[in-house]
This record gives sequence, C-alpha cells and structure tokens, in this order.
Amino acid sequence: MTTNWADTLADFLRRQPGVSAVRIDTANRKVAIATLGEVDQADFAARLAEAIAAIEKDLPTPSAKPKGYVVRQSGAVTEIAGESCETAPKFYRWKEYSLLEAARHPEDVGEGGGHHHDVEEGEWKELTVLASICALFGLSGFVVGHFAIGPSWLSQALYLVALIAGGYDAAKDSWENIKEFKLDIHFLMLAVAVGAMCIGAWGEAVLLLFLFSASGAMEAYALDRTHREVSALLKSAPKRALLVTPDGGEREVPIEEVGIGDLVRAKPGDAFAADGTVVKGRSASDESALTGEAVPVEKDVGAEIFSGTINLWGVVEYKVSRLPSESTLQKIIRLIQTAQKLRAPSERFTDRFGARYSVLVLGLCAVMFFVWWLGFDLPAFANTETVRSAFYRSMTLLVVMSPCALVLSIPSAILAAIAWGARHGVLFRGGAAIEKLAEVNAVALDKTGTLTTGELSVVGCESFPPGRETQVMELAHTLEAKSQHPLARAIVRHARSHKIRALEIDEFQSLTGKGVRGKLNGGTILLGRRELLETGPLADWAAQLPPASPELSEVWILGKDLVGRILLKDQIREESKGVLAALRGLGVKTIMLTGDRRHAAEAVAQELGLDEVKAGLSPEDKVAAIQELRSKGFKVAMVGDGVNDAPCLAAADVSVAMGARGSDAALEQAEVILMHDRIENFLAAQRLSRRAKSVIRQNLAISLGVVIIMAIASSFGIVPLAIGVAAHEGSTLVVCLNSLRLLFGKNKA
Repeated sequence: MTTNWADTLADFLRRQPGVSAVRIDTANRKVAIATLGEVDQADFAARLAEAIAAIEKDLPTPSAKPKGYVVRQSGAVTEIAGESCETAPKFYRWKEYSLLEAARHPEDVGEGGGHHHDVEEGEWKELTVLASICALFGLSGFVVGHFAIGPSWLSQALYLVALIAGGYDAAKDSWENIKEFKLDIHFLMLAVAVGAMCIGAWGEAVLLLFLFSASGAMEAYALDRTHREVSALLKSAPKRALLVTPDGGEREVPIEEVGIGDLVRAKPGDAFAADGTVVKGRSASDESALTGEAVPVEKDVGAEIFSGTINLWGVVEYKVSRLPSESTLQKIIRLIQTAQKLRAPSERFTDRFGARYSVLVLGLCAVMFFVWWLGFDLPAFANTETVRSAFYRSMTLLVVMSPCALVLSIPSAILAAIAWGARHGVLFRGGAAIEKLAEVNAVALDKTGTLTTGELSVVGCESFPPGRETQVMELAHTLEAKSQHPLARAIVRHARSHKIRALEIDEFQSLTGKGVRGKLNGGTILLGRRELLETGPLADWAAQLPPASPELSEVWILGKDLVGRILLKDQIREESKGVLAALRGLGVKTIMLTGDRRHAAEAVAQELGLDEVKAGLSPEDKVAAIQELRSKGFKVAMVGDGVNDAPCLAAADVSVAMGARGSDAALEQAEVILMHDRIENFLAAQRLSRRAKSVIRQNLAISLGVVIIMAIASSFGIVPLAIGVAAHEGSTLVVCLNSLRLLFGKNKA
C-alpha cells in the first residue's frame, strides 16, 4: 500500500520539536520550514532528509488529510501545518532551503574526509592561484636562504608568505570545523606545518602546504570536471516557451505558465519547452543531452518530442502532454541530483572512518612522541645531523597517516561513474546501485518493450480471394487512420511508408472490444478481431482458416466483396542478441519473465539465445521467480518498463527501467534507468559498474598501501618529512587521476 505523502510530512513534524509547518514549492525546487522557538539545526537536517526522500517527485493533491494537520495547496506550492490557533502562524519564522540542499545527509558531506567533498564551481581556479603563490614564494625563500641573499630575515619572510597562501584554504575549512568541535585533515596538515616551523624546518612546511594545496586544486578540478558532465543537462532546461494563440500568432511566456494541452511553437535552434506530440510541421531534434545519441532524430506529425532537446531545422508546433515540471528532462535531473546525494555503503563507511581516524592519528602521534623521547632517549625537539628528534618523527608520522587518499578512494570513483553514465544514457540512482550491479550474476528481462521494441510492425497481408492485398491495406489504412491503438499505429505507419492511400469513409464507429466500422460507397466495412467472422454468416468458413502463428497478431478486414487479414509482429530489438551474448560472456545468466503466451515467448527466446524462459506470468508470478533465483544464491537484476514490472523490480537486487519514457511505477522502483529504450545501455552499465568496483579496489590498495609502508618507515626514522609529504599528497593525486579514468573510459556495448 502506498503511503500518502502528507502522512510522511506529518510524521516528520511530529518528530521535530519546534517545527510547526513545511511548505514545498515544486516549481522552484524549494522547501521552507516554519518554526516557533529554537531548533537544533544539526538534528533538524538529518530529520528533514528523511522527509525529503519521500517528496523528491512533484506533489499531487494528497489523497487523504493526515489527522491533526492542515494541508493547503496553491499551484505548485503545498503547505502542511499542525492545527493551531489563528494567531500562531503570525509568529512563524520561516527558513528556506533548496530541495537538493535539504535532502543532503549529514554523513554525505564527509566528516573530516579528503580535501573538498563539496566543491564549488570554479573553486579549483582559486586553489590553483594559491598553490602557485605558495610555490613561487617558497622557491624564492629557498634560493634566498641557500645563497645567503639579502638580510637573514628575508628567507623566512618569503617562506611565511608561501605558508599563508598554501594554508589559507585549509585554515578556513579547519576553522569552520573547529567551531563545530570537529577535527579534519586540514587541521592535521596545519598542525604539521606549524610543528615544522617550530623546529626550523621552514622548507618542509612550505613543501607540505604547497603539495596539499596543489593536490586540493587537482582534486577540485577533477570533481568540477565530473559535475560539468551533469550540469549540461541542468543548463539545457528551457526557461521560456512560445505559446500559439487562437489566431495563429505566438506569445512568449515563462515555462511555468505552460499547461497540458497547450499548443507550443518551436523554431530552429529552440529547446523544446515541454514533452509533447508534434501536430504541425516537420523537423529533427538533437536528443544527445538526454540519451547520449549523437544522430538527430526525425520529427514528423505524431512524433513525440522531449523537453530540453533542441529543434534543429524546421518550425514545428506540438501539443504539451506533460507539465514542464514533470517532463522527461526534469525526471532525469531529479534522478541525477538524487544519485549524487545518495552514497554507496562503502563510501559512507570511509566518511565515518575518516572522521574517527583523524582523532586516532593525533592521539597515536602524541603517544609516539613520548615513546621516542622518553623510551628511546631521542631529543625532544632538537635535530642533529645524525638523529631526527621525537617531534620531527611525530610530525612525519602525522603526515603519512593522514587519510586523504583513503577517504577519496570511493566517492571520486562513484561520482565519475555517475557522470559517465549521465552523459551516455545510463542513470544511476546513487552509488549503491553501481556497487550492487557489479555483483549481479543473473539478469531477468521482460519481453515486450525490453527485448522487443514494444511497437508492432506489419509482416504480412493476405486477401481472400488472393491477389487483392493492396485493397485490403487500403481498407485497413482507411479505418485505422482514425484510431490510436498500437495495432492501428502500426498499420498506418506501414501504409504510409508503402504509399497506400486512405479512402474517404462515412459513419465511422468504434465497436467496443471488437474493432471499428464505417461506410464506403454505400457498403459497410469492418475491421477487428477474428470474432467478427466467427459470429456472422462466414462462421463456418472462418473456422477452417488456419490460426496465425503464436508470435503474430492478426487484424481482419471485411468489405462488400472482400475478406482479408493483416499480420503484425512485435519486433525484436536488433541489439538484444548481441547484448545477451556479451552478458553470457561475462558469466551472467539470462532469464525472460513475461506474461505472454509460451509459444510466443519461446520463439523470441530461441532467436535471442536466452538461458531460460518463464512465460504466462502474472506480476505475482514474476516476483516469485525473482525470489526463487535469489534463494539459489543469484544476485539478480530485473530489467523492465511497464507498470506490471514494478513489483518484480522492487523484489530484485538491482532494478533497471527501460527508458525515461517508461511507466512512472517502473521509474519509481528503478535504481538504474536506461535512456532512450536502449537495451545495450544495460551492458554498458554492467561494464561500467565492474570497472568502478575495480577502480575502487585499486584506490583502496594504493591509499592503504602508502599509509602502511610510510608509517612503518617513519616509525624507524628513515623517512624525512619532505618524502612523507610527497608520498601522502602523491597517493591522493594518483587516486583522483585513477578515478578520472572512469569518466573518459570506453564502457559502451
């Protein structure tokens, strides 16, 4: 049973003392909170995240009002508040958030991890400038000190400028964390730099902060590059539309004013403002932003168009079928935003580990200082030519054990994989989907719309007596031109492609459950199922006709002196066979789960080479089939597109929906969405997830290996501070660059 979204928000209000009301603006992606008194902001953020997870899609009018609460709806703005006296709302203090900001989990921010988990656009440029200043003044200080140029204080002054530039960003972030009683990597680096200055190692202190700031700039650039792959979609969202007026003119309006059924005009170069159907004109659209497909898609009358895609050359008018806020593009944007917020389980582990690890390292280094000083009689602070002091060794140990690379190992790879997928038509709903898909060893697929196109096509035409097939197609085209049934669309499409004319008919009528009827030249013509023949004067003759093959559908046409039938077939996707063969090559078992007849299912399965077929299944049977596979130890991915696939998508280990045009029920359950109904994108997603998992393992091995080796070496005093700094920052840089391989790699089928 689906929970009313208003109940979710009401539950949120009950559990958050001090919060009196929540107001959600789905058009502008804003959420506002009304409070009376003080509210614990840290606790509030965590609680709000739970509620936001249930309101990520645009809100319809709630199906029921929660007990004890008032729901107000005004356009795209919905407010839910506890029942109170009339004067209470006057004392509300409202605080507004974006939905993306509000839904971010506290642990998703990364407590004490890496250099910059939340990187602002262009921040890498500022960090690069600071690192460059640090390098320039640090090198100048070294030259002045080494060659004794100028007064004795000049070298240290130059070093000081370098330290300020190199440590500025780290100090800023550390201060914000210290105010919240947190210690992070930035604090550790600053502590080491100050310690190095105290023992006269100015050069090592500058080298540390230069490498730290340079590594931070490179990391910020890598994340910025990743986010830019996704932000192109956000920028492609249209802001205004040209509405066609009743007199044939046009009026430019904000996108929010476009409604279902409105007629909108798109000129060459315009972005389509909403999803809809072309009613006038002819053109082609660039859908690469949605699907990764570089080839323009022809658009004629009756063709679907999608918000955010670009009209290339013709002027077309289209009728809006979805509100702009519910368009394909907006669905994709919300899915990507959700994916970037939702972290993989292992990623959350490293975030939590990083915060505790920082405190552990500080404690260990403090203990080791006393062990070296009091236990091994090393000098506390004074270095000699042969012996490094206990403090120097502690600072070196602090540097090499800092977990920058470790904490970045997973999120950098996950973000790069999500960005690659978004650019190439594979949308992941979070890092967990990437991790789980890599472990899949069985994939269950629906037949219609997944392995097949879901669009019927004419494969034969018969007439009785033979030789009048063209007349049969003319009559079929004439009657079906007025229908929107899938069979009708296939017949009309075939007739137009073969230049079959449509005749003028009178008294067109739909026969519910059987077909259609019309008058032509004074005679009646009928089109429909076999029952049209079996219940009339031709019943005895119809009983002797051979039935159509199980994989075919048939439509019968009866005229004044003519009987005929048209045979149609759901076309197998050309790519399906190659994809299934490649999956078997990866050791993945392939199973078809379909509600179709067994003969039709087996014919498709035999042609494609599936490992197993289960036909004639109800939605409950499909769920049972998934559960049976899981009980045998398989990690199962389910690929489907229809409403009837939603239950088994929920039952699978990984749920995969075909196309952002799929049913809302399927998209709601899906963790992976294959754009543009491209089955080969599943193979690309599988390969990408396996590569991502491999990169994560490599990153962890690199980061942990460097920490362990350098920590042991530092314990014996054989690693100078400069080498420790280089090893630490070098491993961080290697991890980022290794993850970037996913962004530019070849994962396509």
